[in-house]
Amino acid sequence: MHKTRLLMTALAGLIAVGSVSAKGKPAETGSKTYELNIAHIVNEDNTWHKASVFFKNDIESRSGGRIKVNIYPNSQLGTEIDVINSIMTNGGSDITFTGESMQSVVPEMGVLGVPYLMTSSDQLNKAATGPVGNQLEGLLLTAANMRVLGYFERGPRNVTSNKPIRTPADMSGFVIRVPASPITVAAMEALGAKPTPMAFAEVFTSLQQKTIDGQENPLAMIKTGNFYEVQQYLNKTEHLRSWVYIVLNEAKFQSLPKELQDLVIDAGKKMQAHEHELFLKDETELEQFLANSGMTIVSDVDQAAFAQQAGSGVEKVLPAKIKPLYDQIKSMN
Repeated sequence: MHKTRLLMTALAGLIAVGSVSAKGKPAETGSKTYELNIAHIVNEDNTWHKASVFFKNDIESRSGGRIKVNIYPNSQLGTEIDVINSIMTNGGSDITFTGESMQSVVPEMGVLGVPYLMTSSDQLNKAATGPVGNQLEGLLLTAANMRVLGYFERGPRNVTSNKPIRTPADMSGFVIRVPASPITVAAMEALGAKPTPMAFAEVFTSLQQKTIDGQENPLAMIKTGNFYEVQQYLNKTEHLRSWVYIVLNEAKFQSLPKELQDLVIDAGKKMQAHEHELFLKDETELEQFLANSGMTIVSDVDQAAFAQQAGSGVEKVLPAKIKPLYDQIKSMN
């Protein structure tokens, strides 16, 4: 009778386990709870933020409340570089979305900022999921203390302006905001422009005050930044296709119990898939939104001339560490 009572007690303890594993099955629970802070530069309408909310709801539910996710949109915790530094130094931010801006720490990440290197979604996804992506993920972990949970495809980047831009000649003397990427700077200089690296949060005011003539970003970021309010033309240069990684501070990841680590990895995959669905829908609607908001769409851009002239500048400054990755991606054309 005593043995039966002990067995019943043990079984009751197992049944009482309340947390949920990555596969939706009961997982070992503990009393300790954990917080993950997501910080990003876009507003609440952007697919990155919506994916963050999806991740929060998913992981809080499946962890049985053992993981709490806080989201800080709109550069609330600083610029992209501020957040990157915070993650690398265990400074409070845990998760963000980043791409070629990481090249100051991981030079190979500069390959994500090479104009006209990737010319289709198919080529981009082959690069992200193949040897190029595997190498970049490994470097982010070893050099930047960042674990990759997935990636978001970005729409092609376009130049906005207050004059139509159709040929490289139209870029002569054009003061354009660019991300802090030496390769992007070299490409714009080759086109005759005057590139000015600047934090995303500063771009609207700089356009408004006319300290810069234009900027370049995917359609989603043009909407997020409200650039349609201060720029008349959307010029379809489509000069850069790229992706950003969903990155998590490795020390925070290692602080989690194994069952919660598995859950975070699985939730990252689901987050990527959810964002991609939103992205595909968004791309078909964004151009119409910008047109309805008063922007003139310049579709007859001589992209071949842009690619040739920008490429001549890029190849002069292409670092040796990037060249093998550059060649691999180029071969996928």
